[in-house]
Amino acid sequence: MPFILAAKHDDIQDSVIRVKTGQGELAIGEGSCTMIAGPCAVESREAYLEIALLLMETGVNLLRGGAFKPRTSPYSFSGLGLEGLKILAEAREITGLPVVTEVLDPRDLDNVACYSDLVQVGSRNMQNFTLLKEVGRCSRPVILKRGLASTIEEWLLAAEYILNAGNDQVILCERGIRTFEQMTRNTIDIGAVALIKELSHLPVLVDPSHATGRRSLVAPVARAAIAAGADGLMIEVHQRPDEALSDGAQSLTPQGFAVLARDIGRLACLSGKEFTAN
Repeated sequence: MPFILAAKHDDIQDSVIRVKTGQGELAIGEGSCTMIAGPCAVESREAYLEIALLLMETGVNLLRGGAFKPRTSPYSFSGLGLEGLKILAEAREITGLPVVTEVLDPRDLDNVACYSDLVQVGSRNMQNFTLLKEVGRCSRPVILKRGLASTIEEWLLAAEYILNAGNDQVILCERGIRTFEQMTRNTIDIGAVALIKELSHLPVLVDPSHATGRRSLVAPVARAAIAAGADGLMIEVHQRPDEALSDGAQSLTPQGFAVLARDIGRLACLSGKEFTAN
């Protein structure tokens, strides 16, 4: 296999990534089901702290939110930058929950790593090899999303860049690929989850929000992901989706997420995984 470090070997146990929380430690990997939730973007201090507190009550394990947003249009909201990072850090202090946010530019990596607990490399940057090498040199766990037109081998080789640079804390995230289908935002590859489990020791998450682009499809795809062996989910949640500055159509309400979290907890148990609510 060309992805030497990411490949599963008989003498290597499946990786478990450990993240400090206000309550102790969060394990991401085999045997656990991790729930990551939050809005697509950090829109304001008041709004983000509000949703963070609501999500804390549902037992979510980790908060997400974009401070730097890659947008197709230069006129779309692209995040609050450093101010957004500081809001994420404040939410962590208040809730005790670790936070993850995306890095777009190697020049922003020090700030992103300083204010967040995990660093995300988004699908548009999956083959930004300069960025991959830089996050490979940082000490934070990295969530690596699959590129929107990337093969599984290309995805694992992108992880290899990070591992080869010295960071062994890599978490993969399937978020759908671009196909001819236009009734969903992307085409979710549930089979990729099971295949990654055969090929690699790295944990794998699924993002059903970006995969489908439709609020009504998030819950069924989330359930399918856990049944296929995913180690957790990354879900977009907004207290007022119709007013969201990005991705409102695919965002669950806090009430909808609470229902899904209960369902996932039961399904995880049936699948031999543990969803430990904070």
